[in-house]
Amino acid sequence: MIDPLYVASGFAVGFLVGMTGVGGGSLMTPLLILLFGVHPVTAIGTDLLFAASTKTVGTLVHAAARSIDWAIVGLLSLGSVPATIATIAVLSRFDLKNAAGQHFITLTLGATLLATSAFLIAGKTIRERYAAARLDARNAALLTIVLGLAMGVLVTATSVGAGAIGVTVLLLLHPRMPPGRIVGSDIAHAVPLTLLAGAGHWYLGSIDWTLLSTLLIGSLPGIIAGSYLATRAHDAVIRIALACVLVVVGIRLLG
Repeated sequence: MIDPLYVASGFAVGFLVGMTGVGGGSLMTPLLILLFGVHPVTAIGTDLLFAASTKTVGTLVHAAARSIDWAIVGLLSLGSVPATIATIAVLSRFDLKNAAGQHFITLTLGATLLATSAFLIAGKTIRERYAAARLDARNAALLTIVLGLAMGVLVTATSVGAGAIGVTVLLLLHPRMPPGRIVGSDIAHAVPLTLLAGAGHWYLGSIDWTLLSTLLIGSLPGIIAGSYLATRAHDAVIRIALACVLVVVGIRLLG
């Protein structure tokens, strides 16, 4: 039987992802853990394939609006793909479903959520402060690959990090690019990243397919609606509110 609460949660998260590029793993994973009582490893693995599905739809919408820079997507993937494979290989050596593994994953997730909230709150200030620091094309490309590597590790281990952190740093590295195009590029890159990481978690046995299908019922229309709004002015109130939620959730997980 389809649980309407799961459907509603999928829609809300999909909408935020489409509109801001933020909110997928940052909201869905802790939501599954704290509200629905899903095991942390299963929540992460299921959320990764959830993100891959929803962001594929978001990518199609952004592609139709020509708001994706495929060169940036390629550079990010050069770093994230090998990092994802290496992270899955490391995770496979540990039993993440026992008490110690669950504790480690929860603490890592909580710390990453707090970092994400900091990027959400201070992102605009950081961009304005360093707006004059123009990088040449070669260094910007190299640092974009490094960013992809860091995102590969974070997303594979926690399902968090591709949104606020990725968008904020990309805006620093490519300040002349419109924010809507940065969001579209970040969403497009998240597709191969989360798909590969999700496949790795499938191999590790940490996917709840029934839960995944229920979440997608709500998220697919949600991300379509949000992606159409992403080409308009960004709502700072939504980002601040989201950051506050992540702070509370992050502290709860760390506690």
